[in-house]
Amino acid sequence: MDVDFETRTLRVTAEKGSNARLFKISSKLVEMLRRIPKQGEKIFSRYSRLQNLRRTFERYRMKAAHKLGNPRLLQITFHTLRHWKGTMEYYKTKDILHVMRVLGHRNIKNTLLYTQLIKFKENDEFVCKVARKPEEIQELIEVGFEFVLEKDGLAYFRKRK
Repeated sequence: MDVDFETRTLRVTAEKGSNARLFKISSKLVEMLRRIPKQGEKIFSRYSRLQNLRRTFERYRMKAAHKLGNPRLLQITFHTLRHWKGTMEYYKTKDILHVMRVLGHRNIKNTLLYTQLIKFKENDEFVCKVARKPEEIQELIEVGFEFVLEKDGLAYFRKRK
């Protein structure tokens, strides 16, 4: 019920004093979510409690750590993924207020705790795409491409590899 397949949006309910958020989701994610067998209105109904989802995550994490021979994977938690998201959003946008909105924080101090302000080695390699129709432009923007220029009726976009 928090996914609107028609408008391709996902509503994140506020917890612990944070702000509710509304995110655009890609067409690809919409199709993946539609393919999940549902029992009722919920997409992940078999995870009626967060603890069940957490146990499933931990089980798959343990399998991956064993299969890859990498015990450091066992240190990854849901919270680690939240920190990673904050850090990567800041890296991509250099906009701490944007990161604050994405994470749903009301106080910038919380965002600074979640965001690791580290220097990444700049990658000068890009994936480049050309769009001709408004739908193509919209899809490229939704998956993170940035507009570069328009020439001869074509819109050129790029995204770091």
